[in-house]
Amino acid sequence: MHMSRFAPILALAAALLAAPPVAARGGPPRYQDMVREEMLPNGLRVLLLEDHRAPIVSFQVWYRVGSRDEKLGKTGLAHLLEHMMFKGTPRFGPKTFSQTIGRSGGDDNAFTSRDATVYFENIASENIEVAVELEADRMAHLLLDSKAFLSERDVVTEERRLRTEDDPGSELAEQLNAAAFTAHPYMNPVIGWMGDVRRLDPEDARAFYKKYYRPSNATVIAVGDFDSKKMISLLKKHFGPLPQLPAPERPEYSEPEQQGARRVVLRRTAQLPIVYLSYHAPRLGDPDFAALDVLDGILSGGRSARLLQAMVFESGLATAASSSYDGLSIDPSNFLLYAQVFPGKTIPDVERALRAEMAKILDSEISASEIGKARTQIEASWFRAQDSMFYRGMLLGEFETTGSWRDIDDYIPAVRKVKASDIRRAAGRVFTENNETAAYLEPTAPVSGGTAEPHSGGAR
Repeated sequence: MHMSRFAPILALAAALLAAPPVAARGGPPRYQDMVREEMLPNGLRVLLLEDHRAPIVSFQVWYRVGSRDEKLGKTGLAHLLEHMMFKGTPRFGPKTFSQTIGRSGGDDNAFTSRDATVYFENIASENIEVAVELEADRMAHLLLDSKAFLSERDVVTEERRLRTEDDPGSELAEQLNAAAFTAHPYMNPVIGWMGDVRRLDPEDARAFYKKYYRPSNATVIAVGDFDSKKMISLLKKHFGPLPQLPAPERPEYSEPEQQGARRVVLRRTAQLPIVYLSYHAPRLGDPDFAALDVLDGILSGGRSARLLQAMVFESGLATAASSSYDGLSIDPSNFLLYAQVFPGKTIPDVERALRAEMAKILDSEISASEIGKARTQIEASWFRAQDSMFYRGMLLGEFETTGSWRDIDDYIPAVRKVKASDIRRAAGRVFTENNETAAYLEPTAPVSGGTAEPHSGGAR
């Protein structure tokens, strides 16, 4: 399971800005008024949000480790260990985890991102202890059988082959990322480089698990139909006995300021050319974060958004065009422009048109109606997300991973304050020639079948 942009939050890349405008009633819910925060003696952080509208609970365990924490030559280890977490413990054997959750009226899954690894169950509230017990057990007692590891490693290499090696659009996005970041581990794909994954061995996984899978490096989040006092008791019962170990230090990284445009060309058998333009952009907490988020909506929020109208419907230069701003991350990430070239059109024509749209942001008036629409779409999707226990948990986890869950309450007010001058200032800061990395897919021969799909520039 991989998600991008506001990373797990509702796959907010698609959902935050794609929803039709609706009027939100009142202000956004204040999470600081609803969330109970606790810390167990062994260092396990706990965030609880009671929601009794339906008899279900979304139970999530967020580990502060992702591809950002991997060493060179060991990329893909966080993702591969995520797979291994379903291989059982001495108490609950292989294949037991998901079967037990299913019999208890729930479903489970997991995902690895650059900044975190997340496991979750959505389960009937009367059976919540089942999820708590299973998650606590595999936090400390995972079976890491060598034969099972090697088998799962083969599964991951096949996954990578299908999703990247056999998909020119995905490979281009991966190469773009590797060129845009020269010193920061965000250059590496979450699934890992194929050569690295093939060399991973069981001892790598055991050392990684021992270092990162501990209470002090995790946050447990529960949203749904439960009593907080009883939930704390359950957590103390099952997680409390796990040993108190110091949290591993997360390394600090910085990407040097880009000093000139970069270019990547991928020549592969493909149906249509693709153009990407990537720009380093600030993260959550920066004064321009909200303005860039609204700009993303103006460019790519629905069928009437600028890129789709200009590139697809009016000029006919592209079959698809979009933008993506990935600002909810530990370190600064990127703002991405994407277009798939229409048959008979050229990469230079499409590239010029993309840059022309960015020039309009800087040089032309941004209408109040455009800004209002983008803000309404963001807010409408935000409010709609509050109806989901799962996505409210994702929201808490993503903000807690990249800063503090308390920052949630500042997001909608910041979006509501964005003005045209804020957007132009932020765009002028980000969309410069020296800050640009361009990537082109040049088909060497067409393939039969459909066209490639847009990609966000990195797995989440």
